[in-house]
Amino acid sequence: MSPEDVLAIWLTLRLAAVTTAILLVIATPLAWWLAHTRSAWKAPVGALVNLPLVLPPTVLGFYLLIGMGPHGPIGHLTESLGVGRLPFTFWGIVVGSVLFSLPFAVQPIQNAFEAVGTRPLEAAATLRAGFLDRFFSVAVPLARPGFLTAIVLAFAHTVGEFGVVLMLGGNIPGETLVVSVAIYNRVEALEYGPAHVLAGSMVAFSFLVLLSLNWLGRRREA
Repeated sequence: MSPEDVLAIWLTLRLAAVTTAILLVIATPLAWWLAHTRSAWKAPVGALVNLPLVLPPTVLGFYLLIGMGPHGPIGHLTESLGVGRLPFTFWGIVVGSVLFSLPFAVQPIQNAFEAVGTRPLEAAATLRAGFLDRFFSVAVPLARPGFLTAIVLAFAHTVGEFGVVLMLGGNIPGETLVVSVAIYNRVEALEYGPAHVLAGSMVAFSFLVLLSLNWLGRRREA
């Protein structure tokens, strides 16, 4: 395995960790709202959150590239804030990864909140617990399996991304070259040996992810 491949693996793990952390912050209140709201906006918001499940990654990557480009609204905003342009940077592919993996974080947490129900929260309210106290002391601990599933799924899904990161980041070593793109580059160059090593590591990682989810499911049923 070449230094470039090792760097791609490190960058992929870093991208997945940062994306997962951001997703937990975004997905938790969103999942709570979807689990408890009776608003007419629930269906449209839910469909928007789950859109990456059916949308081709290159389509999402294309529109993000346009939106974050020099003539896009996000590009104008980042330029005015002094951040610069996000496409073909690490933080550009973080934005794409967060949006593309959003349903994999929201759905497990939403399902967990719905399974908790309102009774434990109502019981805590009778003891004069405030909303934040009820949320962090009752709802979050009871929904812990959903959070663990969301972390595993979001991390694994980010590791396996290809279309979005290729459209937004290209293949700049040390900046945007992740494992999935590195495999593509190796195959394109007919370097099947290194491609086998990287692809085999992805297969092993995917197997461990599925094994972890199965273990979490058994613990939840126990």
